[in-house]
Amino acid sequence: MRIGILTGGGDVPGLNPCIKAVVNRVAHDGHEVVGLRRGWAALLHHDPDDPASAAQWFQELTPAVVRTIDRSGGTFLHTSRTNPSRVRPKEVPAHLESRVTGEGPLDFTDHALRVVESLGIDVLIPIGGDDTLSYALRLHEEGVPVIAIPKTMDNDVHGTDYCVGFSTAVTRGVQFIHNLRTSTGSHERIAVIELFGRYSGETSLVTAYLAGVDRAVISEVPFDVERLGELLLADKRSNPSNYAMLTVSEGATISGGDMVLSGDEDAYGHRKLGGIGHLTAALLKEHTGEDMIVQVIGYLMRSGAPDSLDLMVATNYAVMAADLALDGSHGRMVALRSGTYTSVPISATRAGVKRVDVDELYDASEYRPKLRHVTGKPMFLY
Repeated sequence: MRIGILTGGGDVPGLNPCIKAVVNRVAHDGHEVVGLRRGWAALLHHDPDDPASAAQWFQELTPAVVRTIDRSGGTFLHTSRTNPSRVRPKEVPAHLESRVTGEGPLDFTDHALRVVESLGIDVLIPIGGDDTLSYALRLHEEGVPVIAIPKTMDNDVHGTDYCVGFSTAVTRGVQFIHNLRTSTGSHERIAVIELFGRYSGETSLVTAYLAGVDRAVISEVPFDVERLGELLLADKRSNPSNYAMLTVSEGATISGGDMVLSGDEDAYGHRKLGGIGHLTAALLKEHTGEDMIVQVIGYLMRSGAPDSLDLMVATNYAVMAADLALDGSHGRMVALRSGTYTSVPISATRAGVKRVDVDELYDASEYRPKLRHVTGKPMFLY
């Protein structure tokens, strides 16, 4: 059997251990693994009629090749946000330019299928979040055997309680918030910490909950700047060290406003997020008169090696995905459900946007985590 593996979308800690575990598991039984470089871009940019292009887009993976990759974060296969079913004319590779018509996005899935066939891939294992796995679902529906592995710091892929990368993101967030307390307290300011989280505020919520911040603004609940400012002033005055801490999801919105976006849409219809932290701090300063510290820790949350939980889950997801592939299963996604490893149909990823249960986990009037019940909830409270 020949297995293909790729990583798409944003990098997270745990991808390299996941790749290594797949390779070691299947190589033990005499099977081959080929790594697709730069995610789905490999299936778009490779020209089967030009063998020389294969070296740029594919890499044969053996236990010797992957022996040390688990010692660092990121993905040694690299990644991209390419979507072969939605390619802008200016992004079409030279060998497909003859098919460009009009100005709208083009669907080159037929070419992707041809590349999969030319490589002799029997099963494809994509590691990614909603966007990457949405194209994995497309390939599954086109007849390609697929076993998916969920990863994202937002922990918002439907069908699983846990995605690779989430624990490390929260761990990093808690560490940075605690470190930032020294400067915030020394200067007697209000700190605004912007965290990742487009549609789901779970990263901000859980990080705020564990770090004990004063207030947390999440993607699901628009906030009133004046009300938030009053609460933070009260927090600051009640703190013997005369400072306050606020976390903000990057997808958070001010009441009556929209997400802070920039740039053009990517291949999955998303524009770049970022800037809500600075905007919030500026408005808070205007309303409170207090000096602010603004810290955007986004990419730092996904940098470096995984913590022990992400290392464990990434390795176990990989072994389970490899076992499913070797057993002849396809159209599945490995998952954790109620603390147990399992798999679900990959179509579960189509269920929509997974978001925080505000009624159970958040006090929308006080802008802070508030757990009504813990018994019976998953470990990460989702």
